Amino acid sequence: MSTRVADDTRTGCAGSSARLRVKLLLLEPEFRAATHHMWRAEGLLPRYRTYLCTMHAVIRASVPLMELALDRTRGRAASGDPLAAPLAAYLEEHIREEEGHDAWLLEDLRAAGGTPEDALGPLPSPLVASLVGAQYYWIEHHHPVALLGYIAVLEGYAPAPGLTGRIARLTGLPAAALRTVREHSVLDTEHLDELYALLDRLPLGRDREAAVAVSALHSLDALTRLFVRLGRSAAAPSPRGAGPVPPMGVTP
Repeated sequence: MSTRVADDTRTGCAGSSARLRVKLLLLEPEFRAATHHMWRAEGLLPRYRTYLCTMHAVIRASVPLMELALDRTRGRAASGDPLAAPLAAYLEEHIREEEGHDAWLLEDLRAAGGTPEDALGPLPSPLVASLVGAQYYWIEHHHPVALLGYIAVLEGYAPAPGLTGRIARLTGLPAAALRTVREHSVLDTEHLDELYALLDRLPLGRDREAAVAVSALHSLDALTRLFVRLGRSAAAPSPRGAGPVPPMGVTP
């Protein structure tokens, strides 16, 4: 727990963002273990291709989810919902920031030896549907503010800054195959700060804050289970013109 979060909690001054971070800390050890195992050196190249396909299934839903949440948020403005205006403004901006990121994954996949069809063809797994699909339900049948919990997890548990270099070193993949990991290790820190500032500005109340927290906890649990499955995966599409890649995808 960071010093600031701990101090705010002790003094009773914790804002919504600090309380959310404290809750997520309970699930972090399992998540960290899953990602550590997933990024192990053994068999990393085929597993990385599978990772790109899986994350495309997740990320291609980001903008549609936010567009749906924005539409439902605007619909609540007429009823005097105090969250409507600031939430809509945030979603409008964040949609612009996230547009096209699913295309990055397809470009990475091609550079890593796959094809877009490897990501677009198969039925997304039930784990992806659980992670993403819950948000559609809560947006439609509860309140679109719940989506902020999902966003907090995807951006709060983005790739670590050193991951790009590790993947390149162990697989021999070119920089063109690593754009998504590289960009999100930088972009998501700034985006997370913006989201936490929003959470502390919003007049959430107990019920809406609980909705954000439940969404976030579900998202981190589902993401952990997804990474556990990825860590077990072995088979993946074979290289198709990705350029020189060392045998088995591991450099000495």
